[in-house]
Amino acid sequence: MSNEAISISVPATTANIGPGYDCLGIAFRIYNRVTVRRAEAAEGHPMVAAAANAFFEAAGVGAFPFDWKVEGDVPLARGLGSSVTVRLGILHGLNALCGRPLEREALFVLGAKLEGHPDNAAPAAFGGFTVADAGGCVRFEVLPSLKFVLLIPDFEISTPRAREVLPAAVPRVEAARSNANACRIVAAFAKQDYELLRNSFGDALHQPYRKALIPFLDDVIRAGEEAGALGGFLSGSGSTIACVTLQATEEVARAMLAQYPGARTVITAADNEGAR
Repeated sequence: MSNEAISISVPATTANIGPGYDCLGIAFRIYNRVTVRRAEAAEGHPMVAAAANAFFEAAGVGAFPFDWKVEGDVPLARGLGSSVTVRLGILHGLNALCGRPLEREALFVLGAKLEGHPDNAAPAAFGGFTVADAGGCVRFEVLPSLKFVLLIPDFEISTPRAREVLPAAVPRVEAARSNANACRIVAAFAKQDYELLRNSFGDALHQPYRKALIPFLDDVIRAGEEAGALGGFLSGSGSTIACVTLQATEEVARAMLAQYPGARTVITAADNEGAR
């Protein structure tokens, strides 16, 4: 069992992609790095403790003290998977320290269980575009020509708070329309025909209700589309808004930012490797 420090790079992610609620996700070329080493235990953190306990139980390895740190560019509570970067970083780091008793797929399952949903855990674990449930995922490579323009506001939104605003049921017709759009998005990524994404991000399951928390959502997406984007959506539970484009990335970014100047923009592409 290694005593060296192990650093794990985990990509930011976007989940839902509009209508793919709790099942669709994409990894971005934005990263957090989690470093783990055997040592006197660092200051306790419930998220880290839960990940460590899950690992030791699943791997059948005796628990040992370790310290850890996280650094990188994934902002907290902005709908970009910051929590899963920590959870997967701890799981992969401990796994490496113990000689890798668990396969990547098993670490994903643990991460998804800790998260409570697999939509962020899958792309963070495997990279690319993923369709996931708690037991596994289907993954597709994303071409570098597809760009993602992120508007990252100056305020946080917690996932529990964003889930509280959702209704218990939605009308069948609206749910069917969302299903059709989600299927079209999967087809676009499977075929790598990204023009199919145009007009495919409409959703009735969560975005209409979360606009109360991000009232400029529609204006930002509309501005991005008018500047050349294929479309846009709320990243995870927010507050980040993402537009997808094959062209005019700087113009799309400027147009989005004009609708909410209290933000910053990031232009990125998909990460196809996942945690490493």
